[in-house]
Amino acid sequence: MKHTWNAFRMILVCWASLGALAMNAQAAPGDQPNPTDKFKNLEFREIGPATMGGRIDDFAVVESNPNIVYVGTASGGVWKTTNNGTTWEPIFDKEGVSTIGDIAIAPSDPSVVWVGTGEPNNRQSSSWGDGAYKSLDGGKTWKKMGLDATRHIGRIVIHPKNPDVIYVAALGHLWGPNPERGVYKTADGGKTWSQVLKINDDTGVSDIAMDPESPDTLYAAAYERRRTPFGFNGGGPDSAIYKTTDGGANWKKLTKGLPYENGGDTGRIGLDIYRKDTNIVYAIVQHEKGGTYRSEDKGETWKKMGDTNPRPSYYSQIRIDPNNDLRIWELGAPMFYSEDGGKTFSTQRVRGIHGDYHAMWIDPADSNRMLAGSDGGIHWSYDAGKTWDFLNIIAIGQFYEVALDNEKPYHICGGLQDNGSWCGPVQTLTRDGIVNDDWQVIHGGDGFYAAIDNVESWIVYTESQDGYIDRRDMRTGQQRSIRPEAKAGEPHYRFQWPVVLLSPVAACLSAHGLPGAPTTGPELKAWLADQTNANPERTATNARPATMDDTGPTHSLNIYALGAPGSCDNSDRGRGNRCPTNPSAAAQKSIALATLKP
Repeated sequence: MKHTWNAFRMILVCWASLGALAMNAQAAPGDQPNPTDKFKNLEFREIGPATMGGRIDDFAVVESNPNIVYVGTASGGVWKTTNNGTTWEPIFDKEGVSTIGDIAIAPSDPSVVWVGTGEPNNRQSSSWGDGAYKSLDGGKTWKKMGLDATRHIGRIVIHPKNPDVIYVAALGHLWGPNPERGVYKTADGGKTWSQVLKINDDTGVSDIAMDPESPDTLYAAAYERRRTPFGFNGGGPDSAIYKTTDGGANWKKLTKGLPYENGGDTGRIGLDIYRKDTNIVYAIVQHEKGGTYRSEDKGETWKKMGDTNPRPSYYSQIRIDPNNDLRIWELGAPMFYSEDGGKTFSTQRVRGIHGDYHAMWIDPADSNRMLAGSDGGIHWSYDAGKTWDFLNIIAIGQFYEVALDNEKPYHICGGLQDNGSWCGPVQTLTRDGIVNDDWQVIHGGDGFYAAIDNVESWIVYTESQDGYIDRRDMRTGQQRSIRPEAKAGEPHYRFQWPVVLLSPVAACLSAHGLPGAPTTGPELKAWLADQTNANPERTATNARPATMDDTGPTHSLNIYALGAPGSCDNSDRGRGNRCPTNPSAAAQKSIALATLKP
């Protein structure tokens, strides 16, 4: 793990060389080969760790043959099985994006499959999509069908008898306003689209449900949201349930019995219709007085069943057992299960598998057969959720960041979404190659950055959310926290989702004049520059919560310049480091912010 700066200089030389080639190509087009051609034959190989899955956003199952399942992942594209999960095939790898919001199969023709891209969650890490895709051959080939600017698609529903009639719930941009949000409809298989429900440029639609007996009747969950670098606006006055009975030509806002009937900000809403009696509709509503609601007259009036609505900004998924309108599932960090229509819930039904659930499918022909998708992957049940099989056979783990050392062979460390941080080798001497036992867990929580000391290669710094930073000795397994803490009487340090770690470059930069620069030894010190400017709207946990979501992903932040162990002096130059001799104050500030901007 040595000579990181030498490697960095080599990268700079490569950039310079490529730049020179580019200028020559401009001077004499056609005379110079494309400098990227030399990389065409490079191929990726899987090296692990193969112990976890990744976030699942949706399932679509062919009801006439439930052995055929499509899975939409947060960042790993679409996968398909035709043998009940024994083997899987990635079927979306050649398309423009790999982040999936929803999948829908045409009930009248299971070879017609639609995919809406851009996961509908509100995370800082939520990837945006580039519209809707259609397949006419069960996912073998795809055609892009427009709606590029919708960015995040929460739901697609297809007419039960006419596969050319499709409705799309479009959330729109997460980080700013845009007009391409609401409900879109096509009546010609996606050739043309109409925006049949538009609230405003800040309010999209996160969910839509179609009455299977009267497909011109639909319910749409409007959702006003906005993420910023310093927080998240999780609701507003324009979030609500809307209903149409004429295929989207006209909509009315449903209010009677709902928590926003008398005002107040509303957040995210989840919807489901009971298949055996479509008069029965359920909703979970994020509101100060929100919870679980039931209607028995197609949404005209509602009754509050209970307060349960687990962390709505991240979940807001409700499912009705297709054979029992009183058996309700609400997806959350644990799974919430009710046998009395939502009056009471238990979290003890689903146990022993990875939590943070976002997707569920229940077989209408047999309620014992279920699929659950979580931040940890795909899970199968054959006894109505009492026991589960974890289908850990596809590579959908989500690394936020990776770091390399300069050993031979070199090692890789990195952090995964909700699956901790890991280190492993790039090759081994065993006949079987790299196996799970070659990887080590070095931190828990949501793994983010890992920083490897380029002098003492066995020292790794790793982190999870809210600034929990550890220093680990890979030789002994000894690990301890070096999270910066405010002194008694000082304002509490505010951390956001990840904290960027650079080692030892950050130490080198911050050791030259930044207040509170680190010294030698294992302590990590912090230089604090309050980038929120003490603005109360930026320092609240949420800038405008419909309900409080006091979790790491929504905390506002300060920006810290962090230094890893070791001072930077002239002796470091002999190890390949380059330390600025006397950087200006402006340069110091830009270094800190560029290094640590979230």
